[in-house]
Amino acid sequence: MTTKAYAAQSATTPLAPATITRREPLPTDVQIEILYCGVCHSDLHQARDEWNQFVPTQYPCVPGHEIVGRVTRVGDKVGKFKAGDFAAVGCMVDSCRACPNCAQGLEQYCHQFPTFTYNSADKHSGSHTLGGYSEQIVVDESFAVKVSDKANLAATAPLLCAGITTYSPLRHWKVGPGKKVGIVGLGGLGHMGVKFANAMGAHVVLFTTSPGKVADGKRLGAHEVVVSTDEAAMAAHRGSFDFILDCVSAQHDLNSYLGLLKLDGTHCLVGAPEKPMPVAAFSLLMPRKNLAGSGIGGIAETQEMLDFCARHGISSDIELIPIQKVNEAYDRLLKGDVRYRFVIDMASLKTGN
Repeated sequence: MTTKAYAAQSATTPLAPATITRREPLPTDVQIEILYCGVCHSDLHQARDEWNQFVPTQYPCVPGHEIVGRVTRVGDKVGKFKAGDFAAVGCMVDSCRACPNCAQGLEQYCHQFPTFTYNSADKHSGSHTLGGYSEQIVVDESFAVKVSDKANLAATAPLLCAGITTYSPLRHWKVGPGKKVGIVGLGGLGHMGVKFANAMGAHVVLFTTSPGKVADGKRLGAHEVVVSTDEAAMAAHRGSFDFILDCVSAQHDLNSYLGLLKLDGTHCLVGAPEKPMPVAAFSLLMPRKNLAGSGIGGIAETQEMLDFCARHGISSDIELIPIQKVNEAYDRLLKGDVRYRFVIDMASLKTGN
């Protein structure tokens, strides 16, 4: 079937209207009318082929992996959804389903690499996957998750990437009451990290380079906000953190944050700076500390995260835009000019405004 979309045709051309093809639903597939799609920094990187050395972009590229919509058709073997249900699709649409990691519900770490929602080899078409900047998508029910009909659907969309990317490491490292947790950076990822760590019961300290974000950080749930360029303020927290979640995708000094960890504390990267960052050996050796990283979560954990958000009234802070403004949104994203996540109202793809 054909459907309207917005696509980049090359690394140097803006996203523009396009027509793409989706498969007809297979027995275990659901067809979803996309209502909202979040704009992730990864979308920009991929559309502009900025990760060429790691994941070269295949064109046409239809970005979008923060998808919320309504189920319109189901295959005859689907048991999880029915037409009319609200459903969501995140960063993956398939995996090998057989390796030890997949067997543990860690499809994001599939030994054969997961099939991502866009710019991955498509097992069905023989081409590459196309993402959520489109009217509809067809996925196996195993890679879709349920959304409450009481949820703010637009503000739920970023949870499928920004939400699960921050929730997963906080859960893995057992953040909760009695833990002191740092969140580095108050952007699309960081603002969700603050909300989650607070809801989990930790003492939350936000680190930001922007004095103008101090009030916002406290509004979102930080108990303390430190402007990271203030050396005295940083020194006051030395050796006191159990866990630091680093949400920054720009170059920054990891050693200054490693110095804030206590014995056996962990500094976890979820941002992806373009270039490697130096780490001094003694930043890890004295006292014993951990530098780690985390990707997204598996499907079961993503559903757990959405359920957690429903219980605690958590969603993303968003700016809703028509798809015709997506290129402008990319430019603003590069300047940090969003509080804190753009979400596309996909109705604008139908109406043209």
